[in-house]
Amino acid sequence: MKTVLHGTRRAMHSVLTSLVMGGAVWVSIHPVPALAQSGISARGLPDFSDLVETVGPSVVNIRTLERASGAPESGVADEQMLEFFKRFGIPVPPGMAPRGPRQERGPNEEVQPRGVGSGFILSADGLIMTNAHVVEGADELLVTLPDKREFKARLIGADKRTDVAVVKIDASGLNAVRIGDVNRLKVGEWVMAIGSPFGLENTVTAGIVSAKKRDTGDFLPFIQTDVAINPGNSGGPLINMRGEVVGINSQIYSRSGGFQGISFAIPIDEAVRVSDQLRSAGRVTRGRIGVQIDQVSKEVAESLGLGQPKGALVRGVEPNSPAAKAGLEPGDIILKFDGREVEKSADLPRLVGNTKPGTKSMVTVFRRGGQRELSITVAELEPERSERKPTTGDKPPVPGAATALGLNLSELSAAQKKELNIKGGVRIDSAEGASARAGLREGDVIVAVANTEVGSVKELESLLTRLDKSRPISVLFRRGEWAQYAVIRPQR
Repeated sequence: MKTVLHGTRRAMHSVLTSLVMGGAVWVSIHPVPALAQSGISARGLPDFSDLVETVGPSVVNIRTLERASGAPESGVADEQMLEFFKRFGIPVPPGMAPRGPRQERGPNEEVQPRGVGSGFILSADGLIMTNAHVVEGADELLVTLPDKREFKARLIGADKRTDVAVVKIDASGLNAVRIGDVNRLKVGEWVMAIGSPFGLENTVTAGIVSAKKRDTGDFLPFIQTDVAINPGNSGGPLINMRGEVVGINSQIYSRSGGFQGISFAIPIDEAVRVSDQLRSAGRVTRGRIGVQIDQVSKEVAESLGLGQPKGALVRGVEPNSPAAKAGLEPGDIILKFDGREVEKSADLPRLVGNTKPGTKSMVTVFRRGGQRELSITVAELEPERSERKPTTGDKPPVPGAATALGLNLSELSAAQKKELNIKGGVRIDSAEGASARAGLREGDVIVAVANTEVGSVKELESLLTRLDKSRPISVLFRRGEWAQYAVIRPQR
């Protein structure tokens, strides 16, 4: 019997077929990938060439110029690298120093390059979106299209909080991008970036979405990718496989100064919301309610009976603010704002910030074991208030059952209560042992224990005697204007 084998056995499963002819058995081995054998369909790597042809004509290079007279300052490095160091928080190497504040200069001053970035065309009549840090401090803006036409641009508006800017060139018939739906974007999905890293125009890089809703700022949940982003890519588009813009490339994470596989993009829906206000009013108006917030830890949630650690813990309420007028108190946990869930503290500034000033909204808070609804009128965001220091007295500590927790306490004077804008509470003169380990310290004012308000040392002592000494004790306290929770774990 003669056997003839056709094919290869290298790292593959095989399908055998036989044919009997003239006493010989002919066996043919057909290679089949192992993925197909296991029922998993193998897919090839994506081809981005069609996307580049579609979106490439909509991506522009933005150069910024500044007016300067005389020779350049000694020790001034390439502006692209300085932009990189500044934007990503990398220490400037010795001998490299950014330019000082711009001064008023005469009409004969010389124009010098200042930086480079990217952008993309929003409308056929020349509206272009980019990063605010790309255009910041520029005296002139030059936009170069992929067909090498160059235009002077004017700034429509820029918002530093979200790092979004809109500029305009006098042109028509331009190729505008298509805006995608960020909600449809999935982790693991392929995405592509086009920009001008280090001034190299129309450079294409690709990768996948690594994560969504990364908290790196108060008003933006960033898209994290592993797309290679470098100085000059800032302001360029992040594009999905349908050829739609889903983000603006804005930041990277780096310890070495170079790309390390982590980059961040501003979600396009957030950017469009900002750009609409910039185009209509030249600035962005945001709401505020006047609270200082913090995360709700698992320990605090369990000790208060909240269950899951969710919401935003109110550490402080500004006097005469919308929150104060609505009845919000330090120690409240905001669970919903205007009917929308507050899963973590970072959600609240975004929800409030996106609310038009003057709007009446409902706030759901968790307070002392129960939920309640409060009506609040949103005001316009203003500069943050400076923190005031509480006044303290020199009263001797009052001994009692609290000493078992390491607490030495004293009563608050009327002046201290007025200063802190509270009705009651107990001052900590010293904290040791379990209380110190919980983060309490001298000068803190305890206002509630185990979801129960305390107005005096006597009330606090009485409450402590009724609590289970073996279980953690939640303590709401004030430190200056701000309130927070601590969990005291007694020794067993």
